[in-house]
Amino acid sequence: MAQQERAVRTRNALIESAAELFCKDGFDVVSLSTISARAGVSNGALHFHFASKAALAAAVWEAAAQRLRRITVEGRARAEAAATAGAAGSGGSLQVLVDTTHALLRGLRHDVILRAGFDLSESPVPVAAGADLRRRWQAWVEGVLAEAAREGALARDVSPQDAAHAVVAATVGFGALGSRNAQWLSQSMLTRFWALLLPRLATEAALKGLVPSGRREGTAGADAVPPPFRVTARSGA
Repeated sequence: MAQQERAVRTRNALIESAAELFCKDGFDVVSLSTISARAGVSNGALHFHFASKAALAAAVWEAAAQRLRRITVEGRARAEAAATAGAAGSGGSLQVLVDTTHALLRGLRHDVILRAGFDLSESPVPVAAGADLRRRWQAWVEGVLAEAAREGALARDVSPQDAAHAVVAATVGFGALGSRNAQWLSQSMLTRFWALLLPRLATEAALKGLVPSGRREGTAGADAVPPPFRVTARSGA
């Protein structure tokens, strides 16, 4: 059992080391020896777990994909719990989207494996078939906005697909810019984006129940937005 635990720790250390170096220097530049040295393990131990750099990159991507799945699944679960409890102003699918984008940017800010997974999505060397976190994120966003349309929460002249393009472009863009400047991944930055977009996106009735700063218990820190932070319909809309 102790040997198995050591093997798991070694594998995880290699994945995290690879993720850090892929983010810092890029997949093409990083060598396996650099990864093993950063992880504090021998080259032999690395090759025991991963036959090649591509295999290691695939493991990084899969770990990132699991993190993205957890973020999106937890977003829906919180919304379903709020709806079941009959919470006032739960905001429906649009609030789920807002909350989940905040969770994603928190993950990109603090989790190097998640950041590396998104970076590997644009790698010229295919990591694995279908290994594109950006496409998976886009598909999820499109699904949530389609649900918002069925709920009657989208403004009459807004299509779910166009809205999804705007949200995905913004969130992926914040992630890319955040690799150089963490302010792009702050709660305040994303809140300003939603405060700008929601009055165009949502019906006036839906807008009243939406919180662009996200619904997250215990939010604190330098980038937190003091509650309540709600948007109002544009004058003359």
